[in-house]
Amino acid sequence: MLKVAAGSSEKETMAKADRGATMSRLQSAARLSRTALAARLLNHGFYAGQDQIMLALDHEDGQTPGQLAGRLGVRPPTITKTINRLQVQGFLDKKASDSDARQAHIFLTEKGTEAIRAIEKSVRKTEKQALKGLDKKDQKALAKLLSRVEANLSNGQAVEIDDEPETEE
Repeated sequence: MLKVAAGSSEKETMAKADRGATMSRLQSAARLSRTALAARLLNHGFYAGQDQIMLALDHEDGQTPGQLAGRLGVRPPTITKTINRLQVQGFLDKKASDSDARQAHIFLTEKGTEAIRAIEKSVRKTEKQALKGLDKKDQKALAKLLSRVEANLSNGQAVEIDDEPETEE
């Protein structure tokens, strides 16, 4: 049972507990979906995170490591290590820029292009597993809500959004 803090109503305390439970469930669902996808990708020779680089290059081949890092929200040293691993595996190729030899562009190899279908299939299977038992209306509502959560969190600011103030009345 939850204790009610001095000066706050039981309703406010329950609302705070619900928000905590929501964040816990959101984090748990994200972790479980990453784990399920990682297991499927491993069957095709990919480690966590490599799929995102491959898909980004499938969308726009020839990006620089800096462009990839920016699009994927990771630090350049992290992306460089992953690119190097994918290159050793034969999925990617680096080519020097025609205009600036210091800059490299990353391209999918033929093997990399063929692997995209396996990555996409793994993503679809994981999504199907995650959404099992949800009808189309629920799936659409969930997508809309998650989009809102992403928008709220992507602005980089910690914003408190409450219907009721947390101060005593």
